[in-house]
Amino acid sequence: MIAKRKNLKTYNFHLPKELIAQKTAQPADACKLLILDKKIKKITDDKFLNLINYLQKGDVLIFNNSKVIPARLIGQKQTGGKVEILLLKQINSNTWECLVGNLPIKKQVGTLLTFGGRQGFHALAGQIAARQKDTAQIKFNLSGQKLMAKIFQLGQMPTPPYIKRIAKANEYQTFFADPKKLGSVAAPTAGLHFTKRMFKKLKAKGVQIEFVTLHVGLGTFAPIKEQDITKHQIHEEYFELDKQTAQRLNQAKKEKRRIIAVGTTSVRGIETCVVSSSLLKPQNSHTKIYIYPGYKFKFVDALITNFHLPQSSLILLVSAFAGTNFIKKAYQHAIRKKYRFYSFGDVMLIK
Repeated sequence: MIAKRKNLKTYNFHLPKELIAQKTAQPADACKLLILDKKIKKITDDKFLNLINYLQKGDVLIFNNSKVIPARLIGQKQTGGKVEILLLKQINSNTWECLVGNLPIKKQVGTLLTFGGRQGFHALAGQIAARQKDTAQIKFNLSGQKLMAKIFQLGQMPTPPYIKRIAKANEYQTFFADPKKLGSVAAPTAGLHFTKRMFKKLKAKGVQIEFVTLHVGLGTFAPIKEQDITKHQIHEEYFELDKQTAQRLNQAKKEKRRIIAVGTTSVRGIETCVVSSSLLKPQNSHTKIYIYPGYKFKFVDALITNFHLPQSSLILLVSAFAGTNFIKKAYQHAIRKKYRFYSFGDVMLIK
């Protein structure tokens, strides 16, 4: 029998469909805020615009500045049937690792897919060159900047399947996303709540703002299939922490200032970089860090995050941070109070 803490079913809950947010609050920072004080197990309801009241001068907020690409492409098989692919990771100038729907695994290698026009008059074509367990490598007829330009022309924003509408590009993109940090296939959604006016308030209060880059991919949103959560394996995702940012964060840590990660991807990027003495080492690499209950956090002191899917690696991470039972209690409270869930939903501060 799997121990309760290791059993995937422990992290399940029922969510009424009407609480799945289909669009962001208008304006984005007008959403609800749930405050979880993990030390005294207290839950407080508030508004996100009042986040500043829970912060103090010297606090450090770390954001993920990765920019989302319109990674969903709708095309045709050689038979004329519809096919949908999701770009996950660039392998080289003309080849991407992708999720591919509507094709039997055994027949995928060599299959030609066309996008953006009738067969023979397509704007973009790709051939499945290799097949892995969950993904396929697709080699396109364009490369480099020409390929990326065509992806932006033809692609749709890769909103999750529970969003029953096509989101506009600016809806599923943080305002601070760096055009030079292009590569996410899902938004770091905790950052969607922040606006320019919120940044002005943070700076006026003396809150330090820093950025890490983690390109959100299959590692973040792939479902857990193992009932024993310890057997799940995370797909690797690219991340960057530059030398200057690492130095500033290390200085803040030495001064015992509070380190607050905005989003689970920021947590994973930062915790990956921790070396001896709980200090960060700048890196430009890939991470497979998998955080679930029992993990000891080494650098992050507080977390701003959305409400996550049941039995996902993200709810495991927040359970590791705040405690499984406390997260269960908080989620049931949020459901009773009709908070909006998932990518476009409301937000919580765990401190």
